[in-house]
Amino acid sequence: MARIAVFGAGGTIGSAVVEEAAARGHRVTAVVRTPSRLDPARFAGRPGEVSVEAGDVLAPADVARVAAGQDVLVSAVGGGDGAGHRALIEPAARALVEGLRGLGGEAPRLLAVGGAGSLETAPGVRVWDAPGLPEAVLQIMHAHGDALDYLRTVVDVRWTVLSPAAHIGPGPRTGRYRTGLEQLLTDAEGQSRISVPDYAVALVDEIEQPEHIGERFTCCAL
Repeated sequence: MARIAVFGAGGTIGSAVVEEAAARGHRVTAVVRTPSRLDPARFAGRPGEVSVEAGDVLAPADVARVAAGQDVLVSAVGGGDGAGHRALIEPAARALVEGLRGLGGEAPRLLAVGGAGSLETAPGVRVWDAPGLPEAVLQIMHAHGDALDYLRTVVDVRWTVLSPAAHIGPGPRTGRYRTGLEQLLTDAEGQSRISVPDYAVALVDEIEQPEHIGERFTCCAL
């Protein structure tokens, strides 16, 4: 059983990670800015224990407090619209690293939800280079890209970024997916997609069996 804290636990991906981890018997701390908005009863009936705690991902002191005693710290934060993402994602990565550095050798591993925009579709060509993408979407893509660029400069905190397929949304939990590193993946029908529950499966699998410390990887439906 791992002790896992999840920032952004009230969001679509964050709550799916909490549910998946609790279903496997892990002890999960769901971290949100306003705990009254997240009822831990929604996660009842799972083998793992879920508690809710207040925390601001942009405050390194909050990060250190929440992370103390954990095995893994998950960041599933988002910023709403494009401008919000640009103002949150990369600053959050910096605050997370600063908070974890304050714990020294007792700091847990950081596993962050990334974006698909910086994945390659051809040598030297990334998803965000496609013509016609709305500005708000580009802002989100580049916000995640900025955070990844920053984390790649960090050598004293154990980090991993998991980028989804190009399309992530509602769908069944199949428990089946494929992984890669820097190239955008597609399924058997040539579509780059994954359901939120299967993305959570891939993330918790990485928690249980670490294979990508200090790097970004991606996942896609089969």
